[in-house]
Amino acid sequence: MEQTFMKEKKILPLVLSMSLPMVISMAVNSLYNIVDSYFVAKLSEDAMTALALVYPIQNMINAIAIGFSIGINASAAYFLGANDSVRTSKTATQGTFLSLLHGVALTVLSIAVMPAFLGMFSSDDTVIKMALEYSNRAFLFSPVIALTLVYEKLFQAVGKMKVSMLCMMCGFIANIILDPLMIFGIGFFPAMGIAGAAYATGIGQVFSLAVYYLCSKISPIPIKIERKYWKPEKNITARLYSVGISATLTLALPSLLISVLNGILAGFSETYVLVLGVYYKLQTFIYLTANGIIQGIRPLMGYNYGAGEKERVQKIFRTSLALTMGVMVIGTFLSWLFPASLFGMFTSNPQTIKIGVTALHIISLGFVVSAVSITCCGALEGLGKGTPSLCISLLRYAVVIIPAAYILSKFIGADGVWYAFCFTEFVTAGLAYIIYKKALEKNIIL
Repeated sequence: MEQTFMKEKKILPLVLSMSLPMVISMAVNSLYNIVDSYFVAKLSEDAMTALALVYPIQNMINAIAIGFSIGINASAAYFLGANDSVRTSKTATQGTFLSLLHGVALTVLSIAVMPAFLGMFSSDDTVIKMALEYSNRAFLFSPVIALTLVYEKLFQAVGKMKVSMLCMMCGFIANIILDPLMIFGIGFFPAMGIAGAAYATGIGQVFSLAVYYLCSKISPIPIKIERKYWKPEKNITARLYSVGISATLTLALPSLLISVLNGILAGFSETYVLVLGVYYKLQTFIYLTANGIIQGIRPLMGYNYGAGEKERVQKIFRTSLALTMGVMVIGTFLSWLFPASLFGMFTSNPQTIKIGVTALHIISLGFVVSAVSITCCGALEGLGKGTPSLCISLLRYAVVIIPAAYILSKFIGADGVWYAFCFTEFVTAGLAYIIYKKALEKNIIL
């Protein structure tokens, strides 16, 4: 099959060729929120606070959609490596159907819970009204997001990373054009304020899905979505959810974390809640290259594992770890050289920027060592081993950081939350490596 290059090409060029398009894709994906935030910030600081409060649920929706699509990706890549075309197509077809169901359910549930959720973190009627105005529109596009991610992961499973990059860029270009037009009412568009940002993002996602569909027709991939395979089968479904649930929880844990930290920070000032919201938008951008590398190696790990290439699996892991650490060194330098400029994109309030600079300085001290946890999680997911990956994520996003943030905030105030991030990365990195090595010793991977 044409995907044999994944077990034949030299490791470093292979990892780079798979990862670089995904780095660009991740950059574009991150810019969806960055662009929305940039234009919304022109409305008011209340509007930015509203976006920060919506972010955890928005991230949860993305986590479920992405997590399940990772399960599809890992399974499809494995069956491709094993040269089993029937089970590859069954994985794609049943995964698509289930993803669509997830998207519909997420739309209904997320809109239903938002009023109560927002009331937990703000008593400002203006902020809550704006948050609902944004979320009730943005969440309508959950089924589109789910289907777009299925196509993304299927194209990645066969090594066509450039298609993912192209489709993501098409959606982003539509979003960046529509944002100012729909927010401020330029041309024949009415001024919709924060609701316009939601519509612009959703329409951009529709564009991405449309381009994916066209690409699948113009240049078909060896993974088929066929009507005869729609009925879920126990073994296929179990495999999809085995990785999908673990990946989803891994991606959803930041939402839980942000909600808990918002609760702690709100006790000091809503300004700290805004700073945390801006930081998470910035850190998504900072981590995008590392996450792009991880996305690039997932199909490589799965394909080579399915093909029985055990030594290549380990070489891919070591190469990606070195690359990810190098990227995070650059991220640390940027966080120290331009912190005020980064936060200045989202607020002009000097006090908010001052708090943001302090937060970024402290948190960034853990960037480099976080590469260990990130790479271990991604490698285990690519191999279809979700449970060890989930254990690492639980340590990173809940077990260590939440108690640390609570305790440190009691002793040194709101800055204790920022120090908890740094502390957690060092603790989790050591534990993540142990978990990964234990998995090897128990023949979970090899």
